[in-house]
Amino acid sequence: YFIAAAKKVLQYEKDVIFIISGSGDMQGQVMNQAASLEISDKIMFAGFLRNDELNQAYRAADLYVMPSVSEPFGITPLEAIANGTPVIISKQSGVSEVLKHALKVDFWDVNDISGKIIALLRYRPLHETLKENSYSEVKKFSWDVPAEKCIGVYNKLIGKG
Repeated sequence: YFIAAAKKVLQYEKDVIFIISGSGDMQGQVMNQAASLEISDKIMFAGFLRNDELNQAYRAADLYVMPSVSEPFGITPLEAIANGTPVIISKQSGVSEVLKHALKVDFWDVNDISGKIIALLRYRPLHETLKENSYSEVKKFSWDVPAEKCIGVYNKLIGKG
């Protein structure tokens, strides 16, 4: 779905370059689809990125898109936001339940995905507002509370709580 959305975006925004990072069992299929839609010159397959490379990619991006069919939580949108990049995420991802300052789409809705990508590229006030509000939101997240809950459950199970 993302490749089809990218094709639609390129009909309106010719100077966009899409970076797809990571690897997986669909990588070959995604590459073939980009080639068959004749947009492979506008898509860079970066492979698996980590640490500084990953953070540099987030900071270089105008926006981050995660149109996952199923993502139990989704740490990567939080990483993007922490690097100052606004995000578009699927409603089907777990992270959509906790992020209020993200644009949300159905993973299969190519028109909505492409429309929101174009909106974030064209309208700087929307881009900046989403960037600032999502960053403020993510700064409040902490592993401390969930960790304490896990420790509490563990202590109950072993008879210390």
